[in-house]
Amino acid sequence: MEMNQEFHVTYFEADCGRVRTEVFDTAADAERFASRCLSGEHDWAVVDAVAAQQAQAAA
Repeated sequence: MEMNQEFHVTYFEADCGRVRTEVFDTAADAERFASRCLSGEHDWAVVDAVAAQQAQAAA
């Protein structure tokens, strides 16, 4: 059975003090989004590759 990957970007928005997660189909899209999240000194973003089956089981 082939398992597809999806890419989760978890990021911190310092201006509102929230941690959020967005899901992308490609690593390139996830990396682009993560780099846009880094506008402030205290902002951070992490990209994780997750097997789609694992993600569905966790939901």
